[in-house]
Amino acid sequence: MRHKIAKVDVHLVSYQVASGFADATRTVETVGYTVVRVTTDQGLEGLGITYHEVGGEATVALIRHNIAPRLMGRDPFETEALWQEFFGYLRGVGRKGLTFCALSAIDIALWDLKGKILDMPLYRLLGGNRTSVPVYSSGGWTSYSDEALVAEMVDMVGQGYRMIKFKVGVEGGHNPRRDRLRVQKVRDAVGPEIKLLLDANNCWDAATAAQFANSIRECDIFLFEEPVFADDIPGLARFRRATDIPLATGEHEYTKWGVRDLLLAEAADIVQADGARAGGYTEMLKIAALTQAWNVKFAPHAMENIHLHLVAATHNALFLERLKLFEPITELVFRDAPKPVDGMMTIPDLPGLGLVLNMDFIRENDEA
Repeated sequence: MRHKIAKVDVHLVSYQVASGFADATRTVETVGYTVVRVTTDQGLEGLGITYHEVGGEATVALIRHNIAPRLMGRDPFETEALWQEFFGYLRGVGRKGLTFCALSAIDIALWDLKGKILDMPLYRLLGGNRTSVPVYSSGGWTSYSDEALVAEMVDMVGQGYRMIKFKVGVEGGHNPRRDRLRVQKVRDAVGPEIKLLLDANNCWDAATAAQFANSIRECDIFLFEEPVFADDIPGLARFRRATDIPLATGEHEYTKWGVRDLLLAEAADIVQADGARAGGYTEMLKIAALTQAWNVKFAPHAMENIHLHLVAATHNALFLERLKLFEPITELVFRDAPKPVDGMMTIPDLPGLGLVLNMDFIRENDEA
């Protein structure tokens, strides 16, 4: 008997972060999840997630008033057809941004449902056979003192991570000399075997970014993320031609068309599209295929518990990213979500995403 969508619930939960979290371009005060639950007429429930620092209320409203009513009675296996219908319906109010955050959460919930209906983990449904994948720890804000930065990176290594990422662009990107010293201090503290990843959060022009990157080559940097404004695709391409440190970008792109433009411009070595923004699993599968066609690496941005199955099933995917900033709210929203052990995350042997919501916390703190 076919399942039909009977109910869509949407919740908004936020977490006030401690003071002192700033990168080169912004200060973070709050992080949160928009949680979607799609239930069928036979009682199975799929969960989907997107996230916010600002604007979560708008995402909730779009799902509740514009998307959910159009899902009633539909078959959850129609992910491609539904994605195309919603793209056409919503594109007039945004082909990037919160519109696609909303669609992403719905699409992820439908894929979770498909796995549960088939009683199969998503990585198997997607054709994969890896049951664990590497993960790196991501933190190291520019607002930290040098000592606090080094301490956090050393602590990550102590937790078993073999890859760590921190931010450059101190003082709003106006002091590259101090950034160079910070990078050297971290390398000296963690030793030569740990992979170092850097994130400039869009702060520089191509020339400044390339000059900085070339000045730290001896620190053996594994990748440099968003050294240039994400929408400055020609600038990203100029940076890539000017240094041999691999360029990672794409977390601010939406849909396969945004990633296509990065690839056509030769503006990425590692594509970091985010399934909770870019269009869910339906679109991320196409983005992954594009990276394979261009023979570049795929490394989804953040949301490690959502991307786990996708990375496991994609042969050119490097690893997952675990944001320290989101660890507290992730711990609250999910029950027994997978955690890294010695820098690896193991997929739960459960259907769909293998995640269980903590509905006690969600209901008590729902802002929707």
